[in-house]
Amino acid sequence: MKAVLLLALRASTGALLIIWGVLRVMSPEAAVGLSEKYYGGMISADALILPLAYGQIALGTLVILGLFRTIFYPLQALVLMGGAAAIWKYLADPLGLYLLTPETRNILFFPSTTVAAASLILIFFKEYDAIAADRLISRR
Repeated sequence: MKAVLLLALRASTGALLIIWGVLRVMSPEAAVGLSEKYYGGMISADALILPLAYGQIALGTLVILGLFRTIFYPLQALVLMGGAAAIWKYLADPLGLYLLTPETRNILFFPSTTVAAASLILIFFKEYDAIAADRLISRR
């Protein structure tokens, strides 16, 4: 059962990365807007948007498959936790009581805490991730 649940975490967190990457590929101008609003413009350069988007799609795919987990699980955690860190005010004050206002709050960001935790669970419970492709390959 542990392996199945870890597969579900891999599939859901990896799919999230793929979805974000595809959205950035389909709408680079929206990606720039999000970068400006939430990431202080750190990834707003036109030369960065598409390579990062394709990298995110590849990362999500490798996570779902469970390939090279020692490398890609921590990288996924870095991406997902970095995304959560960028919206820390929305996580610390989802109801807009002290850091945000009722007009600027966005409770839809709060699940980022769960996604960040899921990425850490994948790292620390990797030994139970028996359905991962690299584990299945190493058995042969």
